[in-house]
Amino acid sequence: MKLFYKKNKGVIFAIMNSWAFIVLFTILAPLAALAAEKPLPIEEVVAHLQKTYEKTKDFKASFLQETFVQSIKKTDIEEGTVFLKNPKNMLWSYSKPKAKKLIVNNSKAWLYLPREKVVYTQEADAIFKSKTLIKFLSGLGKLKNDFSIKYAEPQMLDTQGNYQLVLTPLENNPSLNPFSITVDKNIYLIVRVNFEDTMGNSTTLKFSNISVNTGLTDKMFQFHPPEGISIFKMP
Repeated sequence: MKLFYKKNKGVIFAIMNSWAFIVLFTILAPLAALAAEKPLPIEEVVAHLQKTYEKTKDFKASFLQETFVQSIKKTDIEEGTVFLKNPKNMLWSYSKPKAKKLIVNNSKAWLYLPREKVVYTQEADAIFKSKTLIKFLSGLGKLKNDFSIKYAEPQMLDTQGNYQLVLTPLENNPSLNPFSITVDKNIYLIVRVNFEDTMGNSTTLKFSNISVNTGLTDKMFQFHPPEGISIFKMP
């Protein structure tokens, strides 16, 4: 069981570090646009994105996660539902290809693998080490102060005319790598994110069936292990 955790630790940590931006996601706008369209100034896009982030208190969506595992040159595809609530609460409920749950609140984190009958638990402080991440999860983050942001090259726009950006954290933290996002050009919400962990694994997250600010309760982000489950505490 510990071998499973070690194999997936990088991907799980990367997901946690990207959560400050996942709360901004919504579905793609239905209207298409030409990719040759000239994008807005980057400062204008960032300003709209910041306003949306500040108004988002909670988030629910179906997700598709594609993870390329560098060590075995294989892409894993998983599906499920994600629930997020500011500050520092998230629940990733995976349904395909097999069930598992990742639950995080401001004190604890749990990775529950029902098929293996095991739970890995960790203190939240061990996850939220980044000052940048803590600010965003507390509603205090400022994109322009915490990141160097530029348009992706050579494609600044995707095929629907949405903005493709690269964010580089300004904080000197080896666990925070540059990552890319796609921002809907009509409603200025992030619709796609791609990031790599320190082991070279690449993860892409896509969302659908979005609901925002529905009043998710804190109770959703608590976990009580079922009977007969082995529990391992991680450093």
